[in-house]
Amino acid sequence: MKRLPRQIGASGWNAILPSQTFFPKLEHNISADITIIGGGFAGLTAARRLHQLDPTLRVVVLEAGRFAEGSAGRNSGFMIDLPHDLSSDNYAGSTLEDDKHTIALNRQAIAFATQVADECALTDEMFDPCGKINAAATRAGDRHNREFAAYLDRLGESHTLYDHREMQEITGSTHYRSGLFAPGTVMIQPAAYIRALSVQLAQKVELFENSPVTGFQREGPGWLVETPNARVSTGRIILTNNGHLESFGFYQRRLMHICLYASLTQSLTFEQINRLGGQPRWAATPADPMGTSVRRVSGSYGDRILIRSCSSFHPTQETTNMRLRNAGWVHDRKFSERFPQLADVRMEHRWAGMLCLSRNGSAAFGELDSGVFSACCQNGLGIARGTLQGIGVAELILQDGSQIADHFLAQPMPPRLPPEPFGSLAANSYLIWKEWRSGKE
Repeated sequence: MKRLPRQIGASGWNAILPSQTFFPKLEHNISADITIIGGGFAGLTAARRLHQLDPTLRVVVLEAGRFAEGSAGRNSGFMIDLPHDLSSDNYAGSTLEDDKHTIALNRQAIAFATQVADECALTDEMFDPCGKINAAATRAGDRHNREFAAYLDRLGESHTLYDHREMQEITGSTHYRSGLFAPGTVMIQPAAYIRALSVQLAQKVELFENSPVTGFQREGPGWLVETPNARVSTGRIILTNNGHLESFGFYQRRLMHICLYASLTQSLTFEQINRLGGQPRWAATPADPMGTSVRRVSGSYGDRILIRSCSSFHPTQETTNMRLRNAGWVHDRKFSERFPQLADVRMEHRWAGMLCLSRNGSAAFGELDSGVFSACCQNGLGIARGTLQGIGVAELILQDGSQIADHFLAQPMPPRLPPEPFGSLAANSYLIWKEWRSGKE
């Protein structure tokens, strides 16, 4: 293991929740049938699916930090069913048939997560099948929305176009010219979901946090997984650590490590809520994929607004506090552009989160070595695709494949990246240009 995950800024989603359940650190040598490295959406889903398929298995999950404090607890909470190609201008994928297949798979992931939410009694503020809006602030954004709406018509997917007045009634903001509502997205409180799933799984599998894996090696027919204080003798390993798959020596120079930044306001006062207007909960992705995502959430943790914007490329998988501070200044400007009536509202939480992409949109999925499997590289769609990959890798191991596993196995190998420093210079220049071009979006 060449490096361990390091988070910048405390996840606001986690910070606004009550104190969480502590899981033990691995401090004594143990054995397992299957050891999962990484306790995010893919890792915990894989553990749940393995137990469903074979409850007799001894499954161990090793999380480097605390559950819900890593990347899984740092995303915006959009579990999206429709095509969401971040490299396109309007999210549409390559072909109708491919996108229909993607939608069907995404809805399997949503059904799986819905069952988790039901069993864990998650309320609507934690798991809300409310849909989302592609919000357009410019003429170009409005055109992207209409192009995507026409594409959804061809797919046979329901949607609704909103005008400026309707967007203001929903968001309380005059910033948006139009919107495209799609009903199939589930909005989740990502830290709450991960917490709930980990607590439920603790009754069925063994969970350890603050137990980073520093390496693994052959031991007879199986493997020996090493942590700072103890080891796990295991038959098989599942790597569900997304970009840090590369840190173990796999997929070298094939994965792109992008950092996104988020800010979450303080809890709005009753007077500020009245001044804002709009609906208490809504979620908007930008009509231009490189624009700004905005969520308004309300419930037991207060009425708050999330701003998610700015991106940077980091082969080291680690950003800096300075970049987080600079992103925060951009977030403050974007917040004031959208909500000038809330000039007295400050941001209470700011954080960074890493995501992993490949140049061709392929996953890093499958058997890497005898008994070592990967379910990584979710290409910016961590909740839906991470859940799918967790299901798929469990079914690959115990059923020798499935529709979900076969989907990822059929994808071509992610291509290599340009050598450094040219790769970083090109990627960051491209991201800066795309963000500049997105303008008011």
